This record gives sequence, structure tokens and C-alpha cells, in this order.
Amino acid sequence: MQEEKVFKDPVHKYIYVQDRTIWDLINTQEFQRLRRIRQLGTSYLTFHGAEHSRFSHSLGVYEVTRKIISQFERNQYEDWPQEERLLCLCAALLHDLGHGPFSHSIEKAFRTHHEDWTCRIVLGDTEVNRVLRRVSDDFPQQVAGVICKTYHKPIVVGLVSSQLDADRMDYLLRDAYFTGVNYGTFDLERILRVIRPYKGRIVVKESGMHAVEDYLMSRYQMYWQVYFHPVTRSAEIVLSKIFERAKELYEEGYRYQFMPNPLQALFENRMTVENYLLLDEALMQTVLAFWSGEADPVLADLCSRFLHRRLLKFMVLEPYEPQMLHRTVELMERAGIDPAYYLEIDFPSDLAYDVYRPGESDEKLPILLVDAGDQLTEISHKSDIVRSISNLQLGKHHLYYPDEWIGKLGLSGEAELRSIIAG
Repeated sequence: MQEEKVFKDPVHKYIYVQDRTIWDLINTQEFQRLRRIRQLGTSYLTFHGAEHSRFSHSLGVYEVTRKIISQFERNQYEDWPQEERLLCLCAALLHDLGHGPFSHSIEKAFRTHHEDWTCRIVLGDTEVNRVLRRVSDDFPQQVAGVICKTYHKPIVVGLVSSQLDADRMDYLLRDAYFTGVNYGTFDLERILRVIRPYKGRIVVKESGMHAVEDYLMSRYQMYWQVYFHPVTRSAEIVLSKIFERAKELYEEGYRYQFMPNPLQALFENRMTVENYLLLDEALMQTVLAFWSGEADPVLADLCSRFLHRRLLKFMVLEPYEPQMLHRTVELMERAGIDPAYYLEIDFPSDLAYDVYRPGESDEKLPILLVDAGDQLTEISHKSDIVRSISNLQLGKHHLYYPDEWIGKLGLSGEAELRSIIAG
């Protein structure tokens, strides 16, 4: 562009846009929609500052990617394919384009995946697609390939999606900033100085291992202290139960007072890109407000709970045994409460956020260290810290239940309830 564009950003200070394609993508209606999607889903009900959007995160991922590529170009690394610069920047900017309202909660309820929707938007009849096709007819396919990890050059995919990628580096710093915690902070500038392109992959100079350890420890702490916070999990569970109840009622022929077309299409599994792009958190909050007045008492109550933060209570069940679930279901039915919608035993093992596990074959590209002799070593083989945190399993079983349940059973409190459940 003739004039560089600059965004003021609380995490990276400034975000620089020098390419017309990037600027035009930012101004598409599909990308602007991300202003209406929170980055952390229901975490705002736990950390009141967590109101930041997928829009700001996506700009941040673009900026981290731009800094990495600039460092590669300044140092004239031969292993960096300079012709892939714009492809990397576009994929970084657009990687979250397909996120829906409340992020992973709605994905789980309707068995959708944001990466699939991102690729559908990139390849569909959209403003984003038209901007990308100005580069070349096959450029949208290339961008979709990077995002869906099918592109033929791992070094390009690795910048956007790996164990040390621009996505994770931005969301850790950004989520820590907006939740007000210190867990997610690490030395980004140091990491940007020690990563290298090497034989078609992104690697880390061995002298920078400690900076990467700090990054992985920050990720580990954010995983357990923020992303898996039990209050946030309670909100996600209530939201999932809302979607389950609403879909069940719809399939039974229930007549809703308010049912917008995008949700109807979602229930009927005939969602188009056009309909999907209408789904944002502004619409969903409106839907929840209307549904809190529906005739169905379960749906109305669950929506009211979510809107007014009357979430499910929780207790830790350790050690957990499967028969505890059967006892809990019997107790809840005795109190006249439907366990299908008011009971959940949760163990944080199937969520979207993860700690570093180098041994899993389907895991994202591992972190490799390169020494002075150009030998590559996976980081956990040299780092006691990484080896320790990658093997830890700190998840605990939590029982989620409505607060009034204990009173309906005539119990004195949580301790007595726990004793009955434990048998």
C-alpha cells in the first residue's frame, strides 16, 4: 500500500499492515463479524475483563506472524521460502474466521468445527474469497490448505499451527492480559529471536530453550488456572444443556416464541455459509433472553441461569468411581430434578486447550531444538521442565448440580451430599 496502516494494540503495542490484500481482508464483512465473537467464550462470567474478541486475537496472530517473517527476511535465511510470505500472513489473519458464538461450547453441542467453517468461508461465495482471488485463482485453496493443515509445505503450516505457533503465542499473552492474570506472560521477543527456518520446518536455536520452557509453563498454567476454571466450565455446561434442550424440543415439534432462521438451519443440519455468518453472540444473547420466557420450564430456567449467572454449583469428587454417577442420578430423580439437564460429572480431558504432549502422533508439530552442529532434538529430551509438565495429569472430576438440590433433598449441606454419593 502507499501508506502503512497501524492498529493500536494493548498486547503488541502496534499492529502494522503493509499489504493491500491484508487491509482488504480486514475490511470484509466476514472478518468484521469476529468483533462480535468473544475470544474466550464463557470466561467473561469468571474473569470480568475477558471481553476481548476473535477480531483482536486474529490481528494479533497476524502481527506475530509478520514479525517472525520479518526476522527471517532480515537474516536472509535460505530455508525460508520468501514467496510464501503473503500466504502465511493471510492464513494467520483468517485462521479463526469460522468461530461461532461462545466458541467451543456451540461446536460441541452441534458437532461442528470452526476450522471446517473457516475453510468453507474462505472457499465460498464471500468477500474474503473475492479478495483472495485477486492474488490468484487458486490462492483461496492455498489459504484453506494452510488453515486445515493440508498444504504441502510444513514450514508454512507450522507458523500458524504447531506447538510453537503464532496463534498460541498471541492468545496466551492476550488472554492473560484481559483476564488480569500473570500466568500467560512470557518473553515473546526472545522467542522471536531464536526461532529459525530449517530444512522445511520451524525450529528453535538451542540457546533459546529456556525462553520456550517459559512459554510452555505459561501455557500449562493458563490451561489449568483460566481455561479449565470450574466456574467457566459450569457456564459452558449450562450453555451446552441449553442447546441440547432447545434441539430436543425443536425435533419434538415445539412451537418457539422466537426462532431465527440461522438457528433453525442449525437444528435441521442444513446450515449454509450465509446462515452461519449470521450467528454471532449478539444474536445468541437475544435468543437466550427470549427463551428465558419460553413455556418449557427447563429451557426457560437454563437460559435464565446463564443470562443472570446463576450457574451450577460444583464439588470435587476424588477419588471418583463410576457408581457415584448412578447414586447421583437416583438422588436427583428423587428430588424431582431432571439429571439429563441439571447434572454433569466433568473431567477436563476432552477440551480444546491442551498441554504440550510430544509423543502423540496426531498432535501438532513438536518443538525441535537445533544445536551448533545442526542436529535436531525434540525439546522434552533436553528439558527436565518440559518433560515434567508434559507428563502431568492434574484433572479432577467435578460434580455440577443446581444449588437448590441439596435443600430439596433435606440435606444439611455439601458434606452430607458428598458422603451419600461416595456410598
